[in-house]
Amino acid sequence: MRSDSGQVFRLADYRPADYAIPEARLTFRLDGGQTRCTALLTLERSDGVEAGTPVDLDGDGLVLERLLVNGAALPGGFKAGPDRLVITEPPHERRFTVEIVTRLDPDANKALSGLYRSSGNYCTQCEAEGFRRITYFADRPDVLSVYSVRIEAEMAANPVLLSNGNPGATGDLGDGWHFAEWHDPHPKPSYLFALVAGKLDRLDGRFTTMEGRAVDLGIFVEPGKTDRAAYAMDALKRSMRWDEEVFGRAYDLDVFNIVAVSDFNMGAMENKG
Repeated sequence: MRSDSGQVFRLADYRPADYAIPEARLTFRLDGGQTRCTALLTLERSDGVEAGTPVDLDGDGLVLERLLVNGAALPGGFKAGPDRLVITEPPHERRFTVEIVTRLDPDANKALSGLYRSSGNYCTQCEAEGFRRITYFADRPDVLSVYSVRIEAEMAANPVLLSNGNPGATGDLGDGWHFAEWHDPHPKPSYLFALVAGKLDRLDGRFTTMEGRAVDLGIFVEPGKTDRAAYAMDALKRSMRWDEEVFGRAYDLDVFNIVAVSDFNMGAMENKG
């Protein structure tokens, strides 16, 4: 039996983040142990925070390959370790960009937190603090960002490329690789970020909102298991209608996707879209 009570967080100690991250543009190149995430972050200094205040970002076991601030390399002025990135001499303008490239090994990630690969499929689990295992970030629920995501992967092994929000461009990159882009226009905390890539079958559906807008529904399952998804599709449609009837709120994206795979340690996760 555990005798410790864990770390105590008190509301009186709450302090807003020094920097907001209104926009996060992520590019993933899924390549086994040589997977890379390029994060182009727009940072904005919060009201009342002095110019030059260090940028302190969370990490967890990360390997930093490149750091650019406003498109330029920093000769100094930062400290990087596996679990933390501190830009000690940030620009004095209120709004600036930070580009971070991290190298990841989803196959070696046995914690099933962050980005991992199991049974051939790439998946993410970011609640509560898994996003910091993907890139350096202000990984806290009060920092809300608009995410744009590009996923690049081998087509044969990863015909399905999914993330949050609405689907964008897709295409062939040559040499057996392809890409898909996603954009979620609604700001969300990092723990709601999701990415899935691999071989999955899809059960299609459609829902018309109370506003008359058509929403494409998709339930993605392991190959050969779409016959098990019919009840889930029916439950999804009834749930969306119930939300409208009870709360008067219509779904606000063009698609609603559910991924059901065996190798997911949280059981379920409510990633937006």
